[in-house]
Amino acid sequence: QMEDPIQLKEEGNKYFQANDYEKALQSYTQAIKLNKDKALQAVLYRNRAACFLKKEEYAKAASDASRAIDINASDIKALYRRSQALEKLGKLDQAFKDAQKCATIEPRNKNFQETLRRLGANIQEKVNAGGAVLESQSKVQKMFEILLDENSDKEKREKAANNLIVLGREEAGAERIFQNNGVNLLLQLIETKNPELILAAVRTLSGMCTGHKARATAILHYLGIDSICMWMSVDNEEISLAVCNLLQSITDCLLGQGKEEHHGKEEAVVLDTKKDLKMITMRLLDMLVSKKVSGQGRDRALNLLNKNIPRKDLKDHDNSRTIFVIDNGLKKILKVVGQIPEMPDCLPLTENTQLTASVLLNKLYDDLRCDPERDNYRVICEEYIKSKIDPQNMDKTLHAIQIVSGVLQGPFDLGNKLLGMKGVMEMMVALCGSEREIDQLVAVEALIHASTKLSRATFIISNGVNLLKEIYKKTKNEKIKIRALVGLCKLGSAGGTDYGLRQFAEGSTEKLARQCRKWLCNTTIDARTRKWAVEGMSYLTLDADVKDDFVEDEPALKAMFDLAKTSDKTILYSVASALVNCTNSYDTKELVPELVQLAKFSKQHVPEEHPKDKKDFVVKRVKRLLKAGVVSALACMVKADSAILTDQSKELIARVFLALCEDPKDRGTIVAQGGGKALIPLAVEGTEVGKIKASHALAKIAAISNPDIAFPGERVYEVVRPLVSLLNTERDGLQNYEALLGLTNFSGRSDKLRQKIVKEKALPDIENYMFENHDQLRQAATECMCNLVVSKEVQERFVADGNDRLKLVVLLCGEDDEKVQVAAAGALAMLTAAQKKLCSKMTQVTTQWLEILQRLCLHDNMEVQHRGLVIAFNLISADKELAKKLVESELLEILTYVGKQEDHPKKQHIINVARDCLTKCMDYQLIKPFSQA
Repeated sequence: QMEDPIQLKEEGNKYFQANDYEKALQSYTQAIKLNKDKALQAVLYRNRAACFLKKEEYAKAASDASRAIDINASDIKALYRRSQALEKLGKLDQAFKDAQKCATIEPRNKNFQETLRRLGANIQEKVNAGGAVLESQSKVQKMFEILLDENSDKEKREKAANNLIVLGREEAGAERIFQNNGVNLLLQLIETKNPELILAAVRTLSGMCTGHKARATAILHYLGIDSICMWMSVDNEEISLAVCNLLQSITDCLLGQGKEEHHGKEEAVVLDTKKDLKMITMRLLDMLVSKKVSGQGRDRALNLLNKNIPRKDLKDHDNSRTIFVIDNGLKKILKVVGQIPEMPDCLPLTENTQLTASVLLNKLYDDLRCDPERDNYRVICEEYIKSKIDPQNMDKTLHAIQIVSGVLQGPFDLGNKLLGMKGVMEMMVALCGSEREIDQLVAVEALIHASTKLSRATFIISNGVNLLKEIYKKTKNEKIKIRALVGLCKLGSAGGTDYGLRQFAEGSTEKLARQCRKWLCNTTIDARTRKWAVEGMSYLTLDADVKDDFVEDEPALKAMFDLAKTSDKTILYSVASALVNCTNSYDTKELVPELVQLAKFSKQHVPEEHPKDKKDFVVKRVKRLLKAGVVSALACMVKADSAILTDQSKELIARVFLALCEDPKDRGTIVAQGGGKALIPLAVEGTEVGKIKASHALAKIAAISNPDIAFPGERVYEVVRPLVSLLNTERDGLQNYEALLGLTNFSGRSDKLRQKIVKEKALPDIENYMFENHDQLRQAATECMCNLVVSKEVQERFVADGNDRLKLVVLLCGEDDEKVQVAAAGALAMLTAAQKKLCSKMTQVTTQWLEILQRLCLHDNMEVQHRGLVIAFNLISADKELAKKLVESELLEILTYVGKQEDHPKKQHIINVARDCLTKCMDYQLIKPFSQA
């Protein structure tokens, strides 16, 4: 170990020059301890300051530089290093003084002058910013004064409110409001009970909470969860929604979701969020059963629970929030589900409240991880229902039946188990026979939901059909009548055909459908009742006459499309089902003639195709639907929440889209109304059948449309994967063909799209279809490859050893199919132009290469001939030896024959290429001009 400070300094300098700042630090520190010379000590300190600067330890750098300056006040290096360190520490004025001393000592030093200019500008900016902060604080105060002054001008108030909201969304503005008693002032705005001021205050608070856990927690505790829930409970849709958004922003922060932002040591001051989350959850559950809460408020509470309680990702094993809600609030959710709007003691509800509660029940059930958890859920439900069944109190029993009905609209398997409880089904049938309208209403609705399971439908068919018919004929209450009709329709179509439906409707399906259409168009009837009319049409349109009449009734269609925009799972499914029926886009089994004859011989019913189910009628119905705006309705349905838009509904919508895309002339209209955009999510998520149908519809659009218009921006790249998924031997030939056409169209647009197609591993599938016996598939695949070979990545795959790609393209050039020849020759022309290696490789892949090339150059089709001559030119240009081989063959005669032809506008491009080939051969001195021969 060295003990000489000078040697240690030199050693430190070497380490510093080698960028090993840690070892340099050690050497300088050791030297400082051993040194007793003041001048050397100043050098050692300033050198160590340089190390600290490099390590970004600015406080230590400033300290060491100061020690050097204490020894020698004019040490320019120490002064400059201290200036650098102070600037990084934000002490601009002190840094400026040191830089000024440096510039005084060395006035011509450009570095010092530049540093002075920069620091001066930064100081000025800071001064201006400080003034701006004071000014903005004054503005914030002024805004609150205007808003809280009842005598302020209305226009000024509105402007101040909007400015406050904007300020709350910006981090600096939100912090300024927060630090200047803003939360208290915003609370004063809320207490004014002026709706506009309340909205402004709540929206500002929401902005302040977004993405900032500490501030969100502080605001939650300052306002109090009880107050927030009280504001959300008001019967004002805008205010209720705004408060809901505020609570969502707070919840996102507590859950660690939302935008990622770092706020220094904030995490250290934020307490454990679990306690706050439990408190919020408990208050939301309390809101569900409170009579003081409006229907809007109840919906908001349910929506917040739906969004924040179940796991987002089932791979996350922690479902403790769901377990907590089941243990502490399942009975409260069941109480909401069991409400009967027609009864006087009903909680305030909206049209969506009970369905949203059913969705929550379903999400909670799906979030359970094991059978014991599901058993606990079922037991709680059973005990609650049993507590409601009372033979002496029919109103109480009605609530029990309504709960079962609500569960059937949520976790269906659980609902089916609840139907198996002793006496539940019998009670439903008995209530249908009651004289009280309310009993009939609840019982009929419950029977409809129960009859979804075929085993239950069989029980109802044998026990309740006559009662439903009787109710339908006798009741004057439209709400009951429509439900009875849907019940009969549902039971009648349980077999999936219109035969059973006609049996139950006693041959009068058209009459029932007319009644349903009237209900659909009658806006004076509540939406909940009109919903049943939609469901009725979804069954009645199994009848060919009914669907034909339905599409002619434009007001009824538009009424159905309007209802489809509501957040209702049943309506979405019913609308989609009716449209599938109208477009005949359901699966049909081909009837084997021999089996039909056998069935007739044994006097069994044989379903025959209705005249109105033939292609001409289906095409007319599709045109009518397009004219009525079906695409816009479907696009709106696709945007619905995943809890409402089920995979089954997605499949039905995909089927309808595919039927609408059948005629190429209609595809432009479908794209213009948002059909292309709507199909992308359907092709990615849902049932396997649904994804295939949506992908096929996308392929039909992609095959003939301009991708920039049909799928603008980045959306076009999302379409590639669905198209590639159709390049599968399990898909039918039409799906393969139209997917290839779509990919051909895409691959001709841009290199980025070509790269995306390659990335999706489509190349091997496209190559396989180039071998296909089917002419159209082989042609489409070859055309697609012709576009793809423009990509360097694809070219490199052809150059790589150990593959037959080039051989395949050369052999396809010799095919009799002209379209295949055009595409293959185009691909070969581009490959040989781009990659010289492929020119020599082409002569090795097959012994037929020369014969094929000669045939191309003599082809009757000018497009094929031109491409063949381009290939010949590429081979001649690539290598003299290769050119010699071609000159020695019959190809020279072909080139001479074509090149000597008289100029002709239509053939000029062909003649010119032949002449270029001959010129190149002359350059090689393989041939001589005719005059020299």
